[in-house]
Amino acid sequence: MLNIKKNPKLQLENYSKIFFQIGLALVLFIIYISVEYKSFDTDVSSNLGAVTMTEELKEDIPIVMSQELPPPPQSAPVLMEQIKVVEDDVKIEESIIESTETDETKAVVVSNKEIVEVREVEEIVEDIPFVLIEDVPVFPGCKGNNAALKKCFSDKVTEFFGKNFNPSLTQELGLSPGKKKIYVVFKINNKGKIATINARAPHPLLEKEVVRIIGSLPDMKPGRQRGMPVTVTYSLPITIMVEE
Repeated sequence: MLNIKKNPKLQLENYSKIFFQIGLALVLFIIYISVEYKSFDTDVSSNLGAVTMTEELKEDIPIVMSQELPPPPQSAPVLMEQIKVVEDDVKIEESIIESTETDETKAVVVSNKEIVEVREVEEIVEDIPFVLIEDVPVFPGCKGNNAALKKCFSDKVTEFFGKNFNPSLTQELGLSPGKKKIYVVFKINNKGKIATINARAPHPLLEKEVVRIIGSLPDMKPGRQRGMPVTVTYSLPITIMVEE
């Protein structure tokens, strides 16, 4: 058999990329010509005929029938006010207006019995903070001036809490070691008794124990504001140490 060998210079596959680029350029050129081509509308006005109006436009005017309106109702006659003419000889009684001005020559006598002194009721605002009260509540056993009574009150309340607090409670509750803050706010009412108690602690059972201790404080001499017994609010921050 005869084997025919192809000449590599005459193979068309080697020029496929060139043919593809030439074809792509030709297609883009045709698209560009198509986009840029401008066309104009042909003038057909010469082919139109003349229009003539053979009849005039007639507008239909509607016929409106006239109606007779009834006469308006007659209004009631206006009565003129009668004016009476008074003769000059008729006597007219004139009212005498007494003067309200006092005579400087006459003295005004006022009896002491007619003067009633009215005292205004002074409102005392309750729930006064401990630091603003004029006369602080007096804890049993405290003596001295107002500053000494304030310090004695704080010392006695702190000492009372320390004696009645159970330290083993923190171990039972499983609190982490370290310092723990407890905040207590309570009121001493105008009778000297412990009233409202609010506590915030790391554990609800610890808050309940704090409320129990503060609620067992002894009765005190109530605080006074302007001489009147009032309710006093006291804040007590407490720090406890939980050991490992």
